[in-house]
Amino acid sequence: MDFIVNNWYIIVAILAALAVAGAVAYRYFKLPSTEQLAKVREWLLYAVTEAERELGGGTGKLKLRQVYDLFVTRFPWLAKIVSFELFSGLVDDALDEMREMLKSNTAVKALVEGKPAE
Repeated sequence: MDFIVNNWYIIVAILAALAVAGAVAYRYFKLPSTEQLAKVREWLLYAVTEAERELGGGTGKLKLRQVYDLFVTRFPWLAKIVSFELFSGLVDDALDEMREMLKSNTAVKALVEGKPAE
């Protein structure tokens, strides 16, 4: 009982964090599957852009591995469902979208290349 009295604020903080995590998970799973997939695709675009910025060109397999590792960390439940081949196809789609963004958006190109935006 002394533990609870002495550490009540920690217990309340943990309960609040669990409540917030539960609410976020509930909102995500409540979305239709097409919206869930759209969220994953948006995240993949971010992940491949970061991998491109960190590793540069000519490192395709390393970038794929890095993005997959991030995916498994971010979406562990989805990684059990999605095959690596399907994931690789989704990454290819995200890479195509990133390349289009690099052509049309100088700010994104500057971010990836590590240069100041013009």
